[in-house]
Amino acid sequence: MAIHSTIAEAITVYTGLSPAAFFTVAALMVVVYKVVCGMFVDPGQKAVPSVAPAYLPAEPTEIGEVTEEELRGYDGSDSSKPLLMAIKGQIYDVSPSRMFYGPGGPYALFAGRDASRALALMSFDPKDLTGNIEGLSPSELEVLQDWEYKFMEKYVKVGQIVAKGTSSDSHVANPESHDDSIENKKNE
Repeated sequence: MAIHSTIAEAITVYTGLSPAAFFTVAALMVVVYKVVCGMFVDPGQKAVPSVAPAYLPAEPTEIGEVTEEELRGYDGSDSSKPLLMAIKGQIYDVSPSRMFYGPGGPYALFAGRDASRALALMSFDPKDLTGNIEGLSPSELEVLQDWEYKFMEKYVKVGQIVAKGTSSDSHVANPESHDDSIENKKNE
């Protein structure tokens, strides 16, 4: 009982309130806090958004020459692989911008592709997801050049697209062995 009376006396001395009034005010403050927070955050949602584990390689992995078909394996669907995108046949590691180019991102359809035509036309149409830039106007080619400069400044070039059957690595036709060769290069 001595602790109870000491705490009651301390509350009265420091706050000027009776213990009952003090605990009533404290409870009201908690309720007001919960109500105000509830206005801004969905009660079913966590206050701190969960962050998906991101693939952040220590250094970009050089993949060399690959076909467009092989490049599609680097679209972000496998988080153990880098996220790649090509412009004018040059492949860039866009893994640092996974929130934009990764699955669910606003530019996810460009990942694992040569998106030259789509970028030049500023198009999200799947038929424009190609490296074919024939028939583009000079102003569209200039837009594409601006995109290429931005990618050259921001991302590391890790390879280039070659025509099917001309890949420099004879084992690239088998994606598993190609992934193994990338791992071996990383470990060297």
